[in-house]
Amino acid sequence: MAQDLGPFPPNSVMESKQTAYNVLDAVEASGRHYATSLPMIASENILSPLVARAVSSDLHGRYAEGLPGKRYYQGCDDFDTIESLGIESAKRVFNSKFVNIQSISGTVSNIAALKALSKPGQSITAVSTADGGHISHANMGAVGVRGLDLHTYPWNVERMEPDIDAAAKLIREIEPSVALFGQSVFLFPTPLEELSDAAHEVGASVMYDAAHVLGLVAGGVFQDPLREGADVVTGSSHKTFPGPQGGFLISDSDDPKMHRRLNNAVFPGTCSSYHLHHVAGKAVALAEFEAFGKDYARDIVRNAKALAESLAERGFDVLAEERGYTASHQVLTRHGDKDSGAGRDAAQMLEKAGIITNMNMLPGDTKALSPSGLRLGVPELTRVGMGADQMDQVAHFFQRALIDGHDLNSVKADVELFKDDYTTVQYCFEPGQAYP
Repeated sequence: MAQDLGPFPPNSVMESKQTAYNVLDAVEASGRHYATSLPMIASENILSPLVARAVSSDLHGRYAEGLPGKRYYQGCDDFDTIESLGIESAKRVFNSKFVNIQSISGTVSNIAALKALSKPGQSITAVSTADGGHISHANMGAVGVRGLDLHTYPWNVERMEPDIDAAAKLIREIEPSVALFGQSVFLFPTPLEELSDAAHEVGASVMYDAAHVLGLVAGGVFQDPLREGADVVTGSSHKTFPGPQGGFLISDSDDPKMHRRLNNAVFPGTCSSYHLHHVAGKAVALAEFEAFGKDYARDIVRNAKALAESLAERGFDVLAEERGYTASHQVLTRHGDKDSGAGRDAAQMLEKAGIITNMNMLPGDTKALSPSGLRLGVPELTRVGMGADQMDQVAHFFQRALIDGHDLNSVKADVELFKDDYTTVQYCFEPGQAYP
């Protein structure tokens, strides 16, 4: 017979309650941290007020396995409306015949696409993580989860893209089931047409991971992977595409069998319930993107170029000068010798100065925790209304913190004063406070 332990000890309820309040205090502190800083993580963005309403709704605790009109639970009629509207909006935004909006992240989207396009033991080609490929493209991530035999493309360091001739040769030699393109460090469009031709010659499916650049693709300012040979595009819904955290699977295939394979790869393949509140948030974000996305995408790229040029003028080593530094939302800077940890040190100093970035491996680095570089992103700064003039001011803060040796607390105070004018979400139906 189980022992009756009685009620919790008297102090445990109070301690548990205090833990809950400590968590909420930390949540609020995080909001203040970002509200008073310059958030420049390339994979981050913020929610519009309408998207936040959808995400914080009753849907957060509901289930709706299946597709609109084909559910395993009752009570889904309203969610059928939400998902159907979101799918139709997504088809327009991405100019595609098929979109699944259920995936809960970009990585889950990649696992699902690989499930639909390949079988364990088959070969895949992708960008190496050392050259900027995402961890889901590696054996440590989705590629390894699917049990695929990974081969990485030869890399053109000067152009920050796969070496076209050598990568095409690799694809023809390996004859992979999937030729995967796209990366986490993503400055320039992939030479997709040339490499897609090689992949299709050997019967490979072409998969393009647009997680970082999906908003730029949809906004028409980067490249058009579906028209350049991609069979399936995956992406995140919270980077340059300004929605809640989640993912997409996109295809322009006319084949209903392909549509079923992609849908089934998400449910039941990789998700049971798929976070209905985030699906609703995506649907709202898609509607807002139809109205404001082209302007937002254009301004992101303009700001990234302006930031890169200002940093270079102020003495920073900005990569890819010969190509104009960037054609995306990202800027890469080198701060010391390879594997020196100078990027890590710079990121830590910048946070003390009120600037939130991430250290990043650059070509030649081999140690992820002591790289030489920083990866800088401008989606959030753009979303709160900053333009080219403000990018020059941001570069000045970098100079003060990392080159001029100013007191970091003094820089942080000036950053807070500067940021106070940029706390309203733009490019949405109801502009409002960016930081709760």
